[in-house]
Order: sequence, then structure tokens, then C-alpha cells
Amino acid sequence: MPKKKFVLRIDESTMKAVEKWAADEFRSVNGQLEWIITQELKRTKRLRSHESDRDD
Repeated sequence: MPKKKFVLRIDESTMKAVEKWAADEFRSVNGQLEWIITQELKRTKRLRSHESDRDD
């Protein structure tokens, strides 16, 4: 599935927390944000697991 680019404005403290989390998980910041969003969409049943092209 092609990926869509977009601009995200985020406060500095939140960004630092995401950067740390991404490093802890050996992911890029972009990959971490994608993972966080996908997990929450699945959790709230707004995205079925098979609609995502990434595994948990």
C-alpha cells in the first residue's frame, strides 16, 4: 500500500518522548509514530488487522 506524506506539528516534550521510545524499540521516529497510530486504530476497532501492512 502506498504511503501518504503529511506534516505533523508536535510539541518538543512529546517529540522527545517519541524519539526515546523509538530508540528503545529500535525504530525510526516515523516508524514509531506509524506503529502508535496503527495500534490505536486497531484497539478502537477503526482499522482491522488485515488492513494494515505491518505486523504487531
